Amino acid sequence: MPYGAPDHPVLLPHPDLGLARGCEHCLGWGTVVTRDGEHALCHICQPDPGNDEGTTGSAPSSAA
Repeated sequence: MPYGAPDHPVLLPHPDLGLARGCEHCLGWGTVVTRDGEHALCHICQPDPGNDEGTTGSAPSSAA
């Protein structure tokens, strides 16, 4: 029987470790564990996948 990572129906997020370096929220891992036990990208240091500008965090844009 081969050993290894179990098969997951949902792919785990792949953080940018360069952006995660020095983040105090995720401790440099780039991911956090939610209350449901799921892995999610850190909302402090990782870019928002829905944001086309590529900025980090979930702060609202100040475009007028």
